[in-house]
Amino acid sequence: MQRLEELLSSAVRRALNELYETGTADLPVQIQKTKKEFEGDVTVVTFPLVRFTGISPEETAKVLGTYLKKNLAEISGFNVVKGFLNLNISGTYWLNVIKEACKDHYYGIQIPDNNSPTVMVEYSSPNTNKPLHLGHVRNNLIGFSISRILEASGKKVLKVNLVNDRGIHICKSMVAWKKFGNGETPDKSGKKGDKLVGDYYVLFDREFKKQVEQLVESGEDRKVAENNAPLMVEAREMLRKWESDDPEVTDLWRTMNGWVYEGFDTTYNRLGVSFDRTYYESETYKLGRELVLEGLKKNLLEKEEDGSVWADLTDKKLDRKILLRSDGTSVYMTQDIGTAQQRFSEYNLENHIYVVGNEQNYHFQVLRLILEKLGFEWAGRLHHLSYGMVELPGGKMKSREGTVVDADDLIDEMIFTAKTMSDELGKLSEYSDSEKENIYRQIGLGALKYFILKVDPKKNMLFDPQESIDFNGNTGPFIQYTFARIQSVLRNAGNVETEIPDVTPNSKETTLARLIYQFPEIVVAAGEEQDPSVIANYMYELAKEFNQFYHDHSILSAENDASRLFRIHLAGKVGEIVEKGMWLLGIEVPERM
Repeated sequence: MQRLEELLSSAVRRALNELYETGTADLPVQIQKTKKEFEGDVTVVTFPLVRFTGISPEETAKVLGTYLKKNLAEISGFNVVKGFLNLNISGTYWLNVIKEACKDHYYGIQIPDNNSPTVMVEYSSPNTNKPLHLGHVRNNLIGFSISRILEASGKKVLKVNLVNDRGIHICKSMVAWKKFGNGETPDKSGKKGDKLVGDYYVLFDREFKKQVEQLVESGEDRKVAENNAPLMVEAREMLRKWESDDPEVTDLWRTMNGWVYEGFDTTYNRLGVSFDRTYYESETYKLGRELVLEGLKKNLLEKEEDGSVWADLTDKKLDRKILLRSDGTSVYMTQDIGTAQQRFSEYNLENHIYVVGNEQNYHFQVLRLILEKLGFEWAGRLHHLSYGMVELPGGKMKSREGTVVDADDLIDEMIFTAKTMSDELGKLSEYSDSEKENIYRQIGLGALKYFILKVDPKKNMLFDPQESIDFNGNTGPFIQYTFARIQSVLRNAGNVETEIPDVTPNSKETTLARLIYQFPEIVVAAGEEQDPSVIANYMYELAKEFNQFYHDHSILSAENDASRLFRIHLAGKVGEIVEKGMWLLGIEVPERM
C-alpha cells in the first residue's frame, strides 16, 4: 500500500499541472503531521507553491483541498489554516494500514543485506583504573540502543569497545597497589576486580594530595608541587617503563587489568549490552605514534626543541595540539589517530560514530582536523555522538574522590526498588521465586534504561531512581505494564481468525492506526538523528493512547464479533510494536506483571 506522503505529493504535483500547467513533475512537496491543536491527520504546506499558483497561500490551500477531496478516495475532508492545508484521512485508509501492518512481522524494521552500508559504533570505552559508573551506564545504553536502531534502519552495524588500558591514570592505580596493597587480590578481598583497582586509584589521589600539601607548606609553588610529588614522579616513571616493555611493570599491568576485565564483563552482562569486537589502547597507540612520526617526516607536523611533536591548527582558528611528549610517550590523541586508521583499513565504513560525553567535543573536532592534515580522505566520516552528563539529586560525581554511583550498585538498587513496589501491588503472588526475580530484574533495568534513553542525548540530565520506576507516567514500567496488559488480552482471546474484518475505526482506533503508521518513520528518524529518545517518547505516546483506548472500549466484550476481532488484532499489533520499540532501546518487556 502506498504511503500517504508519496500519495499526496504525487496528487499535489498532478493538481498543479492540471490546474496551472506548471510542469512540476519533480517538485518536492512539504507534508507534515497535523499539529494537535488543529483538526486533521496530515498537513500540506502551501507557502512554497504560490509561485506556481499566483494566488495567496490560503487560496492555494483551498484549491488544492477541493481537488484532493474530489480525486482521492483517501481524503474524507479538509480545512485550511492560513497557508496550511489540513487533510482528514478516511477510515478505510486507516483500516488498510492496520491490515497491512498485521501481515508484516517486520513492519517498521529493515533487514540489512550484503550491500547495506556499514557503520561502526564505539561506546563504553572505559578506563581500567575504576569500575563502571552511572556516566558509563548512559554511554553504554545510548551506544547499544543506537546500534540496534541503525541496524533496524537498514545498516550493517559493528559494535566496538575501546578499552583505555594504558596511560598515566592506569599507572596511578598500579603505583598505589604496589606501595599499599600488601598483595591484595579480588579472591582475597571478595571484591570485584574493577572495584578493587578503583579503590587504589582513589587511594593514590588521596595520598598524592597529602604529598602536595606537604610540599606547598614547605614553600613550593602548588603547580610545581603537583608535578614533583613523589607519587606522581613514580607514576610517570612507571608509564615510561611500561612503554619500554619493562617485564616487571607489564606483568603487574596484565594482572591488574585482568581483574578489571572480569569485573567489566559481569557489569556488561547485567546491563544487557554487548560488543562485536573489543580494541585495546595498548595495541593501537604504537600505530598512532608511527603515523605521527610519518607526518613529521612529511613536514605536516612540528617538533619542538624538547623533542615533543605538535599539530598546528591555528589556521583552523584552533590552537596547537601535542601528539608526542618530550620523552616520546603518547597522548590520547595519538592513540585515537592509530585506532581510526586501523578501523578504516579493516572495514569499508560509511560512518564511524564515537559515543563519548560532551566534555570531549573539542578532542573529536581536533582528531578529525589532524587526520585531514595527515591526508586521510575518510576523516570527514568520523562523527562524535556527544551526550550530556548525568547528575544525581545530590550533585556531580567525581571518580578520583570515590563519589561516583557504581553501576552494579545502581542496578542492585533498581531491582530492589522494583521488588518492593511489585510486592506492594501484590500482583506476582502466584509466581515462583525465580519467575519473580526475573520480573523484578526486567522492571528494574527497564526503568533505569528508559529513564536515561527518553532524554535527548545532547542534554544533561538528572537521574532520579525513585521517579524512574513509577508505574504511571512516562516511565519504562508504565510501557512494560501496557505490553503485559495486551498479552493478557491475547491470552484470554485464545485462537482467533487471521482475517481482519472490514470495520470503520472509531476515533480511538484511528489514533492507534496513525501511531502504527508512524512507526517505520520513527525508526528511520531515530537512526538519522542518532537519538534513542525519538523511539522512547514514541513508545510512551503509543502506550498512553492504547491505555486510553482500553479504558474507553471493551476488546473482548465488544458490541459485535467484527469489532471484537478487529480490536484483538489491533491490540496485538500495538503489543508487537511496543515489544520491537523497547527492544531497540535494549529493554525487555515481561508478559506478566
